Amino acid sequence: MKQQYEVYKDLADSLKSASALLNLEGKSQLHQDIITVCNHLVNPSFRIAVFGPFNHGKSTLLNAMLGNRTLPIDLIPTTGAAITVKYGSDVRTRIMLRDGTEISRNGTEALQQFAILDGNRQMRKDVGSVEVFCPHPFLETGVELLDLPGTNDRDEQDNLIQEQLLSADLVIQLLDARKLMTLGERENLRDWLLDRGIKTVIFVVNFLNLLESDEQKQVQNRLVFVAESFRSELPSGFSNLYRVDALPALRARLKGDVAAANSSGLAAFETALQNIVGILQPNRSSVRLPRVQAIAYKIQLSLKAKIDPIAIEIKSFDDKENTKIEIKQKAANLIYKGFATSVGELRDWLALPKLLTKYQADAAVALAENNFKVWQKNTLKKDLTQLQFAVVKWLYQAYEFFQEERPQDLIIPFPSEPQVTLPSKPSNTDDLSEPGSIAVGGGIGWLLGGPVGAAVVGSISYLLNKNIQKQDDQLAKESYHHQVAKLCITAIEDSLSGFSSQGLSILAEYEQKAEKVICFELSQEPLEITKKRESLQQLQNGFNQLLQELEKVKILSNYQPYKEIPKYSNTNRKYSPQPERVQTSPKKDTGVKQQQENIAKDTGVKVESVFTPPQAKASPSPQKEEVEAKFRDWELNEEIARMKAEMRSPKACRQTSPAFKTDKQQNTTQTNEASNQPKTQTEKDKITRAYSILGLQANASQAEIKQAYRTLVKKWHPDLFVGKAQLQKQAQDKMHLVNEAYTILSEK
Repeated sequence: MKQQYEVYKDLADSLKSASALLNLEGKSQLHQDIITVCNHLVNPSFRIAVFGPFNHGKSTLLNAMLGNRTLPIDLIPTTGAAITVKYGSDVRTRIMLRDGTEISRNGTEALQQFAILDGNRQMRKDVGSVEVFCPHPFLETGVELLDLPGTNDRDEQDNLIQEQLLSADLVIQLLDARKLMTLGERENLRDWLLDRGIKTVIFVVNFLNLLESDEQKQVQNRLVFVAESFRSELPSGFSNLYRVDALPALRARLKGDVAAANSSGLAAFETALQNIVGILQPNRSSVRLPRVQAIAYKIQLSLKAKIDPIAIEIKSFDDKENTKIEIKQKAANLIYKGFATSVGELRDWLALPKLLTKYQADAAVALAENNFKVWQKNTLKKDLTQLQFAVVKWLYQAYEFFQEERPQDLIIPFPSEPQVTLPSKPSNTDDLSEPGSIAVGGGIGWLLGGPVGAAVVGSISYLLNKNIQKQDDQLAKESYHHQVAKLCITAIEDSLSGFSSQGLSILAEYEQKAEKVICFELSQEPLEITKKRESLQQLQNGFNQLLQELEKVKILSNYQPYKEIPKYSNTNRKYSPQPERVQTSPKKDTGVKQQQENIAKDTGVKVESVFTPPQAKASPSPQKEEVEAKFRDWELNEEIARMKAEMRSPKACRQTSPAFKTDKQQNTTQTNEASNQPKTQTEKDKITRAYSILGLQANASQAEIKQAYRTLVKKWHPDLFVGKAQLQKQAQDKMHLVNEAYTILSEK
């Protein structure tokens, strides 16, 4: 029993909490019903309320049951408060005023002062509750009787009656045989009882003794119809309709006339009532929980009416924010991917083996010809500038997109001109008979004049490429121009080594700085939305808690618990993409070691880090690599441009023009959307021809159009045919048609 009481207490607390969330007015009907039901849930007594219009004899019936004139009765409406009759060792009255004052007196005379209507038929506003204690055996079983004011008199009284009915385990609806079940009584039966889950109802008809016998038979037939039309939830075997002549019954009890009491119907009614209570009282939950279910349903409807609009508003906000964040995340990842690729290419280019392979020979020759600065500007600087620009452009792209920290330029300083100290010059400087001394026509060395200078330049080429030439044992002989060539090679290697080391260090530091650029700060949620989210969480928790408590007492609901709306990815923090870095480290070449050994053999000096380029068949042609790189950049730029358009207007994203159009074509690309259907036959013919140029069926999807364009670009890009004038002209014409077709189909 104690465990059940705790369950009911938790349910009552949950109902009260839900009421608080609804911010109900204290005088509202729903708020009053919740308080009443909650108090009734944990009330150990079994309450019986007598209910009906004024002057139907409610107080008279109760006095007859008690056997004395306990309650005030008169020919005019008298009961002005809900009077609870409880068991007590002697008759006394306790009145609680609304200010907390308690008035306790012997007898029931105090009722005349506090529990009846005044001259204006108004209830006293200062009275909170009225209780009468009486030594009756029926009350001693834990039963309470509730005498209610009459209905259909004043709104204030009707509100009190509706509130008190919810706290009754059994309702006795008193009917007047002279005006049986008026329209008002039928409405009260439906609105105050049935619709609120109160179905343990007994009908008692009064004043039947005042009718003629023929009238009594007619009324009894109508009473049977009333009783059958209302299916009371009473124990099986008991009727829900009884006749009691209240005033004769009271007089019989006061005189002790048992026969008269029996003939009034009082004895039969009391016997049935005591048996019904004896069955219902041990299982009061079956009576009370339907009222809880009816009230809980109203609470749930009210909660949902508050929850759903807020939930829709917050979900709409979160969807928009999440869409923006997803676009930004995708853009950040794409930009970082392009940045990492460009950094990887620059890092690969700065690797010493690659620098030596690509530039050592030409740089050493330029050094020998006193032309190093010119070579550095026209070759090394040009290549580095392109690679640096490829890196930096992604950061400016990120800054334009996210407006975070402004990027800095990537500056890798060039090495100073190497200084070479010449060895002592041999006496025979005109001996240029070595086969490895390949003269450079007309060249004058800055170290040595005339043929010897030219021989030094030739020796540089020979020493660095000797592994692919025919060997000759006589070349092992040390010669002056070989020594000078070796010094030029070593000087360039030292210079490029310092350049590589410094460049890689600067690049690594630049990568770290880039993290502050390729990122975005997740916006702080507006205070209004935060407050609404907190309110929504409280409402949903209250709703879900009520569902859980209802399940504990086996009250099923048509609703499912609310799930918390996932919050959009925000708590005022920064998002920085961290994908795997693109690695473009050079592959090892088995010829490196052999080449170094050959140079050491010919010159007697060990030369480190000389790198031989991989064979042509091991990698794509330079032209194809360049086209692939351009196409990759175009795809990334196109995707980023599309996302920028989505950020401005998610529903209106235009197709970005291809990167490989000519300037004239790019300037004439239409920016206005074309209509979905062509208006003229000429336009239809253009579209049909465009499909044919791209090798597609009519009405191919945009994805198929883009893929076909991509394939044709990689096949016919003019850069693939450098040095082949006729094929390059053919490719230019082909690409003109492809670009034109792609534009038409992209805008149709």
